[in-house]
Amino acid sequence: MTRENRCLVPVTSFCEPTDIADPVTGKKVWTWFAMNDERPLFAFAGIWCTWHGARGTQKAPEHGEYLLYAFLTTAATGVIAPVHAKAMPVILRTAEECDAWLTAEPAEALKMQRPLADDALKIVARGEKEDPPPSPAPREEKPAVVPEVPL
Repeated sequence: MTRENRCLVPVTSFCEPTDIADPVTGKKVWTWFAMNDERPLFAFAGIWCTWHGARGTQKAPEHGEYLLYAFLTTAATGVIAPVHAKAMPVILRTAEECDAWLTAEPAEALKMQRPLADDALKIVARGEKEDPPPSPAPREEKPAVVPEVPL
């Protein structure tokens, strides 16, 4: 992992599905996590590379060069584990941590791949977002008819 291939993935919150489906609906429940209710900006420790190949559907593949990215994961914290026990993203909360991720020697940068303290994140939403009811269609304004007045 070279410095040149590290990146930051900016986020304000992220979600994880529950490990076990809801017994009533049979679906996994999506749970959103953030630093706090205001959802301030932070970053995932990411990596990127150039990839050559085909993307798209089997019927219409698009061959070319693509920039791909991924973010690192680590062990789930006490807040994340009850929802999604497997892992969580590597989170960088300060400008100093972001700078270190981008510039440190690989061995030092990889030390940042660690879980946060249990109180660093909180649940800010659960379940699927409900779409708001549709807005009424805008009334089509008809131009006023101004009678011609002979001069």
